[in-house]
Amino acid sequence: MTSRLSFFFVLLLVACTSTQDQIGSEGEISAWITTGDKTSLFGEASSKWSFVSGTDSIAAIEVDTTQRFQSIDGFGFALTGGSASLINQKLNPTQREKLLNELFLTDRSNIGISYLRISVGASDLDDHVFSYDDMPAGKTDISLSNFSLAEDQKNLIPVLKQILKLNPSIKIMGSPWSAPAWMKDNNSPKGGSLKLDYYTVYANYLVKYIYGMKSEGIAIDAITLQNEPENPKNNPSMLMTADQQAVFVKKYLGPAFQTAGITTKIVVFDHNCDHPEYPTSILNDVEAKKFVNGSAFHLYLGEIDVLSDVHNAHPDRDIYFTEQWTWSKGNFEGDLRWHVKNLIVGATRNWSKTVIEWNLAADQNQNPHTDEGGCSECLGALTIADSVTRNVSYYIIATASKFVRPGSVRIATNIIEGLPNVAFLTPSGQKVLIVLNDSDQSRDFAIKFKNKIATASLAKGSVATYVW
Repeated sequence: MTSRLSFFFVLLLVACTSTQDQIGSEGEISAWITTGDKTSLFGEASSKWSFVSGTDSIAAIEVDTTQRFQSIDGFGFALTGGSASLINQKLNPTQREKLLNELFLTDRSNIGISYLRISVGASDLDDHVFSYDDMPAGKTDISLSNFSLAEDQKNLIPVLKQILKLNPSIKIMGSPWSAPAWMKDNNSPKGGSLKLDYYTVYANYLVKYIYGMKSEGIAIDAITLQNEPENPKNNPSMLMTADQQAVFVKKYLGPAFQTAGITTKIVVFDHNCDHPEYPTSILNDVEAKKFVNGSAFHLYLGEIDVLSDVHNAHPDRDIYFTEQWTWSKGNFEGDLRWHVKNLIVGATRNWSKTVIEWNLAADQNQNPHTDEGGCSECLGALTIADSVTRNVSYYIIATASKFVRPGSVRIATNIIEGLPNVAFLTPSGQKVLIVLNDSDQSRDFAIKFKNKIATASLAKGSVATYVW
């Protein structure tokens, strides 16, 4: 990681007579910075400093550990089948081990990804469409006797097993892009809806998936009912209305999981912030709600603050942010700003337990993806070709994943115009403050904690993670 910095930290000039004032009561503050001009790419600042007594003469972000909000499950990426194939096939064992260590270990030199989203069957970033029970046209398999995880056993499962050796506690969410085509009203993996006659069979299909992954040593912590249930354009894809999800979860999947003794969390919606009424209407159904852990969101449409509306309507259910892509033709500083402001800061300030970027890896041509509906312009966090290139989403997630460990709790801070921020208290007692300079000039500001302050300066379009 580059350590060259385009700015410096300014210590508050306060005369301190006691040792306590000189060193601060909370130990040294460290910072990791990513600048919009890429002169620092999640580099550790050379200076460390302490909170000192004094008054803030500039805008101050006050961190308050007494006000606590949601706990954090983790930050990470979608590990698509395409990502797994590149990691598994394009890298030799030494390269693969080095990269996975960097991504998933939690020591000082690594970024500590703590949450993964995988597809149940193919996503549109696999190189071909498949389910776990594909049948010839006109044939069905109601008994699911042909169910097989063979496609995932080629790349995804081996990579997941290597990751789990490095981080056995990593959480994994599964999301289906489609039921098998023979269960759908258009007999196609793209678009169409699940036939009511196959609701029981599809619930059993998902039970077999959870048990199949468990037999591989892979625990699925949560499962969404359908990726983007209002989008029929992906390949694969499947439409599900809110009413259909409510019926499926309360009459079929919820009872099937209960009977099978499955504790995997069931999460509804998994789509854009423009329709918060979709998950809310499901949670308003008392019979459906008892099987539902929470709601998942993307932000291709809508505003991030609707997550709070859903939380406020059902504060006893969780919120997840599960997908956002960066464009292969995008601008590093622009994407860094937008994603940190709306996701790292915005989603977590609006109750999300996760932030998951789409997706972990692609090649230099944004392959692989499916034909006729696969994303051809989705930039991976990594480009895996002759070498490994780290792209903007890598740094977006690293900003939080390295220090905001699972079990951390969001704590209160005030918002200052042009300085979006969010803070967390970690299980080890560290305080983590993430600040973005969303203006077009350098900004000086104070960090205030327990009536002591320190000052810092951030270059335009830069984000810093402060830890003490």
